[in-house]
Amino acid sequence: MTRIERFEMERMQSLYWHEVEYDLSESGVLPLQVDELLGSDVSPQALLDARLGYPLSEGSPQSRDHISRWYPDATVENVTLTNGGSEANFLTLWTLLEPGDRLAFMVPNYLQGLGLGRHFGEASDTFRLVPSGDRWALDLDSLEQAVGPNTKVMMVCNPNNPTGHVLSAEEMDAIVAAADRVGAWIVADEIYRGAEIEGDESSPTFWGRSERVIVTSGLSKAFAMPGLRVGWAVAPRELVQELWIRHDYTTLTPGFLSDWFASIAMEPERREEILRRTRGIIRSNLPALEAWIDGQPALHSIRPVAGAIAYVEYDLPTRSTDLIERIRTEQSVLLVPGEMFGLDDGFRIGFGCDIEHTLKGLELAATCFA
Repeated sequence: MTRIERFEMERMQSLYWHEVEYDLSESGVLPLQVDELLGSDVSPQALLDARLGYPLSEGSPQSRDHISRWYPDATVENVTLTNGGSEANFLTLWTLLEPGDRLAFMVPNYLQGLGLGRHFGEASDTFRLVPSGDRWALDLDSLEQAVGPNTKVMMVCNPNNPTGHVLSAEEMDAIVAAADRVGAWIVADEIYRGAEIEGDESSPTFWGRSERVIVTSGLSKAFAMPGLRVGWAVAPRELVQELWIRHDYTTLTPGFLSDWFASIAMEPERREEILRRTRGIIRSNLPALEAWIDGQPALHSIRPVAGAIAYVEYDLPTRSTDLIERIRTEQSVLLVPGEMFGLDDGFRIGFGCDIEHTLKGLELAATCFA
């Protein structure tokens, strides 16, 4: 039997996030309430009157149309719904990778793709973001080394988890050029797009930059609706149809209510209202977090560009998994160690919910830095 490696971060969060007093491992913002999503335009009675039948397996035409409008020149036929962005990533890599293929994978990152690349293909190679002054930057040398003749897929997370880095236009062009050089597909996990620290525009998308691009995303992070488990893939029409074949073997359809809520959330005007809410939360909370970090002699961090997450490095003689386990067991505070993103000597803090609660948890965590 072929066994897949354990997804350490998800296993840790699943075990402990409801047990600790301070869960700072979450990477989204304070979830929307149903009445906030419905607003004044949708009657609550319509929700109560809905019959809970099967939706279309690919998602309703209305939800797919509204999603497509967030991507230049995309149409309904370029979009398919999934149960969360994680399923979109799973189905995409399952579709693209075959034995003998290699995945070039950005690190640091949400490591789902790293494990799936090793499972569906021959191996996963990595290229890196590295600290460069007051920002993170794409390491072009590691990009060159990671992409070779057997590279079938390149996978990026942009905006990045856990650093909050947004690739520059030049960095995006370098990734597209590397993929074009060997005929590889680009899978761009853009689930944090729309949660920018500054400005009113969403980060640039990889969609449309090459004929071999698949974008995965969903409503869990920037849209503050993780409980809906709505994800999607935006891809060339022929590849969307290949995703359907594999979706028929997994969860078959999105949930009826989730599909309906997605059509409401992704209507363009409503979409921008939700993203303004998200940006407001992030911009309100981040200064307090930065002030706390500045007050910790052992800690230093590069300011995120997008997302309600900050990656904090430390000067302490201990592995990140050991430090975070100690903080959890001694202080009932859950953070995510850098090793679970392909880094070390650091951890990720989620700051998108009650910032006073977050700071109380961090003060307890700080007792373990001594």
